[in-house]
Amino acid sequence: MNSFKDRVAIVTGASRGIGLGIAKTLVERGAKVCLTARKPDALEEAVSSLGGPDVAMFVAGKSDDTDHQDETVAKTIETFGRLDYLVNNTGINPAYGPALDIDPAAAAKILAVNVLAPLAWTKRARDAWMGEHGGAVVNVSSVAGLRASPGIGMYGVSKAALLRLTVELAAELGPKIRVNAVAPAVVKTQFATALYEGREEEVASAYPMKRLGVPSDIAGAVAFLLSDDAGWITGQTVVLDGGVTLGGGL
Repeated sequence: MNSFKDRVAIVTGASRGIGLGIAKTLVERGAKVCLTARKPDALEEAVSSLGGPDVAMFVAGKSDDTDHQDETVAKTIETFGRLDYLVNNTGINPAYGPALDIDPAAAAKILAVNVLAPLAWTKRARDAWMGEHGGAVVNVSSVAGLRASPGIGMYGVSKAALLRLTVELAAELGPKIRVNAVAPAVVKTQFATALYEGREEEVASAYPMKRLGVPSDIAGAVAFLLSDDAGWITGQTVVLDGGVTLGGGL
C-alpha cells in the first residue's frame, strides 16, 4: 500500500469522478497529489476528502489554459518538491449528435482539451522535472476512440487521437519517461450520465460483467501503469470495459 511513498502526481480533472478516484488510490498508496479542475470549491472539498494539505493540494483552472498548466506544475514542485507522475484525465464532450453536424468551434474545443492539452501538460512535466529525473504519464482515453461511437463521434475522434499521441510520446520520451493510456467504457460518473441515466440495467446488460464501471475500476489500472511494477510497459493502452467491446458494442 506504500508503493508510491515519496512520489508526487498531478491529476487533471480530479474534483470528482474518475480523476478523484485515481487521486484517492494514489494517496492511499503513499503518494501526494495535486488536483486540477475548473471549480475551486469542488477542488477544496476533494482535497479535504483525500486527507488535507499534507497529502493533497489543488490549482483551479481550465485544462487547456497554458498559464494554468505552468502554474500547476510550478506550484506542485514548490509544495511537494518533485513531480513523478502525470495523469491526463480531463475530457469534455459538449456536443452530442453526428460528427458532421457538430459546430466547428465545438469540435475544435474538444480537440484542444482532449488532445492538445495532454500534449502540453506532458511537455511541461518533462521540462520541469521528469526529463531529468524520470517519471510516468497515463492518458485517460475511452473505448469510443477504438471504434465507431454514434452520437459522440467527435469525442471518439479526440480519444482516438489521444491513443495515437500516447504511442508517439512513449517513443519520444523513453527511457526516462513512460507513457501509457487506459480506455474505459461507460463508468458511472456525472460526466457519463447521458449514456446510462434511467436505463442503467439495459446498458449494463450488454457487458459480460453485467455492470457498468466505477471510478475505482479505472484507478487501480492507472496506479499499476504508473508504478514500478509496470517499469517495462510504455506506449500501451489498457482497455477497461467489462468485456463490452468483445461483442462490438460500447
